Amino acid sequence: MSGCEEPCRGWGHCAPSPVLLLSLLLTTAPFGLLGEETRQVSLEVISDWLDAPQNLLHVRAVGTNSTLHYVWSSLGPPAVLLVATNTPYSTLSVNWSLLISSDPDGALMVHPKDSIQFSSALVFTRLFEFDSTNTSDAAADSPGKSYPPYSLAEFFWNNITDSLDPATLSVTFQGHPIHDPTGAFANGSLIFRVQAFSRSGRPFQPPRLLHTADTCQLEVALVGASPRGNRSLFGLEVATLGQGPDCPSVQEQHSIDDEYAPAVFQLDQLLWGSLPSGFMQWRPVAFSQKQGSRESAMPCQVSPLYPTLAYVLPQSPIVRAFFGPQSNFCAFNLTFGASTGPGYWDQHYLSWSMLLGVGTPPVDALSPLVLGIMAVALGAPGLMLLAGGLFLLLSHKRHSEYQLIN
Repeated sequence: MSGCEEPCRGWGHCAPSPVLLLSLLLTTAPFGLLGEETRQVSLEVISDWLDAPQNLLHVRAVGTNSTLHYVWSSLGPPAVLLVATNTPYSTLSVNWSLLISSDPDGALMVHPKDSIQFSSALVFTRLFEFDSTNTSDAAADSPGKSYPPYSLAEFFWNNITDSLDPATLSVTFQGHPIHDPTGAFANGSLIFRVQAFSRSGRPFQPPRLLHTADTCQLEVALVGASPRGNRSLFGLEVATLGQGPDCPSVQEQHSIDDEYAPAVFQLDQLLWGSLPSGFMQWRPVAFSQKQGSRESAMPCQVSPLYPTLAYVLPQSPIVRAFFGPQSNFCAFNLTFGASTGPGYWDQHYLSWSMLLGVGTPPVDALSPLVLGIMAVALGAPGLMLLAGGLFLLLSHKRHSEYQLIN
C-alpha cells in the first residue's frame, strides 16, 4: 500500500484519499460458488480527490466463506477486473496518486492477497465501423470495408456518481470521442450500463439472460451517433488476459427453447478455465431498437480469440495496477448486424448485453411453455393408444356377450 500514510480501513481504501462511498447492502438468494447460500451485495462509487470524471465502480458480493469483487473503470479504455477470494473479509484498496501516474503497478490491490482464488480482466479497446453496402451473405466472414476505428481510450466519460441507481443496482458510463472532427458524436454517445443483482431472475427486455447474484450484466449501447456510411455495421474489440500460453475458450450451447429470446437458440460463453472459473456469457443477438423486439433483432458474430502480440493494445490503468506488466493478452471481435438488415441505420440505435461472473455459468431450463408442448406432443400418441386399446377391449366384450339363437 505505497502512498498510504495510515493503515487501510473499512473497505480497504487508504485513509488520506477522499472516497465517495455509496453502499447498498442486501441479502441474496443462493448461488453456488464455493458452497455459499447467501451473499450481501454492495455498490461503491469511488471518486478521486480531484473530483474529475475518472471513476471506479466496485461491486462486492460477500458470502459466508468467500467474496467476489468486480471493479469497473473508465480510466483509459473501459475495463473490468474480476476477482474471487476464499474469505468474507477481503477488501479492495486504491492508491489514486499511483493509479493516475505513468507507472500504476500496485495501485489497486485485494487483501489478503493469498485469499485470491481467481482473477482476470476484460478491456473494451476499440469501436469498429464497416461499410456493408457492397457485401452479401456469401461474404459473411467480412462485414465490409473498415473505416478508421474509434479508440475507446480516447473517449471522454461522464461522472458515474450521478448515474448510480439504488433501485436497480446499476451505474451508467456514457462517453464520446475527445476528438471528433467529423461531428459523428455531436448528438450521440457510447453507453456502458453495469447492473448487479440481488437474486436470480431475468430482465424484462430481451435477450433476457438468466442472472444470479454472482454475476454482473453489461449492456453496451450506441445511441444517436452519425454513421460514416449509409449501411454501416458496428463492432467491438474485447481483450482479456490469457491463462498461461493459451487463450480462453469460447463455447456454444444450443437449445430447442427460444421463449426468452425469440428465434435465438444459442448461448455463447467464454471460459477462463481455472477453478473456480470465471465466465462471460451472451446470446449472439443485438437489437436496433430500444424495445428489443424480434423485428429489431440482428445477428452478433464473434471471431476466434487471437493473441495480441502483433500490436499494442491501449493500456488499462486498473489492469496494469492489479496485474502489473502483462503481455499475454488475447482479443476477439464482436460484429453486430448484417447488410440485409435490420441495422443501426434504422433508428441510429444498437444494444447488446452480456453477463460476467464466477463459478458455474447459469443454465437455462426448459420454459413452462416448451414443457407443456412436449407433454402434449409426447402424451398424444399414448392417449391414442390407450383409447384404441379401450375401444378394442369394449368391442370384444360386447361381441362375446352376444348369444346366437338356434
